[in-house]
Amino acid sequence: QVQLVESGGGLVQTGGALRLSCAASGRTLSSYAMGWFRQAPGKEREFVAAINWSGGSTYYADSVKGRFTISRDNAKNTVYLQMNSLKFEDTAVYYCAADRSIVVVTTHLASIDYWGQGTQVTVSS
Repeated sequence: QVQLVESGGGLVQTGGALRLSCAASGRTLSSYAMGWFRQAPGKEREFVAAINWSGGSTYYADSVKGRFTISRDNAKNTVYLQMNSLKFEDTAVYYCAADRSIVVVTTHLASIDYWGQGTQVTVSS
């Protein structure tokens, strides 16, 4: 079992920045691909970014490319999402997720093994 706990969410103005963290316990994260997802009110959960087990490959949704950066520190069992140039439409609950397969993380949301409880990000216009 892997337990994931997100932190770092909050209220920020348009154009601002936040860094989300996802700390894992139970098992080492180094065997897992990791992803960030978000869900806005009334909308389905959507893919934001993903990173493979080593950190050597990253993937982004078009809507955040160039503004968000995913990274990981396997020694700290933590994954990060640096969010810059935030827009009102980035407002959502952000979830981190873990799975042994980067393909699952990037393309099969419903099959992902582990999820965190989410952290709220609110961008004021």
